[in-house]
Amino acid sequence: MGERDNDNDDGTDRIQAAWRRELPEVPVGSIGVITRIWRLGQLLTEDRRRTLERLGIDNPTLDLLSTLRRSGPPYRLTAGEIAARSFVTAGAVSQRVARAEASGLVRRERSGRDGRSVVVALTDAGRELNERVVAELLRHEETLLDGLADDELDTLAGLLKALLGQLTERFGAQDRPPRAQADQLR
Repeated sequence: MGERDNDNDDGTDRIQAAWRRELPEVPVGSIGVITRIWRLGQLLTEDRRRTLERLGIDNPTLDLLSTLRRSGPPYRLTAGEIAARSFVTAGAVSQRVARAEASGLVRRERSGRDGRSVVVALTDAGRELNERVVAELLRHEETLLDGLADDELDTLAGLLKALLGQLTERFGAQDRPPRAQADQLR
């Protein structure tokens, strides 16, 4: 991995060295990690936006359809269940459902349990669109990782999982930053 580092000067090391020189009493180790994660987030967010645009769907709609699809047959959830699984507000779910319903991707139904509550159900068109988009998106995103070996991917995934867990715990449930759009598919 050291050889790859020398071939890819992203400028971060120079920024870190400059701050180390200018403010020697301030710890600068985070720059090598946080700056790169931030830049990766920007690149991946823009790549996902362009990819989804090409596939004819936006991220909030994909998130709604994916949440319903991952729930398993019969692909129905209450708005509250969707909100909890998507880490978005009930208001955001309501807007997403209204847009997707107008496009024929979901429908609202009375719950079979008591007939009083409403569930959101994935339509056949919504399921077909979701499966096509997810398959194409994941194939595309797999190519973004082609430059890393399997063991590097495993190590990176483990380190990112650990960091995400630590930061989620640090921020706490109430102060947790919004979930990154790149996470919303999974």
